[in-house]
Amino acid sequence: MKIYNTMSRQKEEFVPLEPGKVRMYVCGPTVYNYIHIGNARPFVVFDTLRRYFEYKGMEVNYVQNFTDVDDKIINRSKEEGMPAKELSEKYIDEYYRDADALQLERATVNPKVSENIQEIIDFISVLIDKGYAYPMDGENPQL
Repeated sequence: MKIYNTMSRQKEEFVPLEPGKVRMYVCGPTVYNYIHIGNARPFVVFDTLRRYFEYKGMEVNYVQNFTDVDDKIINRSKEEGMPAKELSEKYIDEYYRDADALQLERATVNPKVSENIQEIIDFISVLIDKGYAYPMDGENPQL
C-alpha cells in the first residue's frame, strides 16, 4: 500500500518501522461541542486504515488524543455555566456515543492534552530544535 509521506512529499510504499507493528497517532476532537460530519470523516478514514492494518495481521497501537484545553472550551464553559473540565468530560462522553454509533473501534489509548502539557512542550521544543517547527508570537510567525 502506498501512503503520502508529508516529509518526502511523495507517495511511498508503507513499511512499518517495526515489522508486524503499526503505531498510529490521530488527532481526536476538541471537546467543546458535539462532533459533526466534518469531524467524523477523518475518524472513519483512520479507523478504516487501522482495520486494514489489523486485517493484514499487524498489531496496531492506535493513539487518539482529546484536546480538552482550548479557548473554545473556555468560552463554551462560560456559555453553559459549568467548569471547563466538566464540559470537556461531557463532550468526551458524547464523542464516545457518536463513535460507537459509527461503529469505530476504540483507540488503544486516548490521552488528554490537560494531562500531558509538559510532554507536549518538550516535544515541540525538540521539533523547533530540529528545524521542523518554529516559535510563534501571537498570530505572527517569527520567520
